[in-house]
Amino acid sequence: MATAAWLTVLTTTDAADKAEALARGAVEARAAACAQISGPVTSVYRWRGDIETAAEWQVLFKTTGARYDELEAYLRRAHDYDTPEIIATEIVRGGADYLRWLEEETAG
Repeated sequence: MATAAWLTVLTTTDAADKAEALARGAVEARAAACAQISGPVTSVYRWRGDIETAAEWQVLFKTTGARYDELEAYLRRAHDYDTPEIIATEIVRGGADYLRWLEEETAG
């Protein structure tokens, strides 16, 4: 299977400052060109047999398929959740100038 050229990668965390630290670290490492933080959002999920409800902050990273492994490894190291949400979605199309910028900012 071919690697997607561009991706958005989503994670969540339980505090705004943690979300900003994850975003900043990924951009500094050029694992992502940028990250957007939204929140708080309400998450409802099953964890260890119980239904939980929590306020979380979503972080949406923009990266290239070539940098995905580095971004995932960074998130696993830096995240304090036992099982962090890490979901990648392929960007099928986008503005050529934006996608070129994304590639330039993740070249490393």
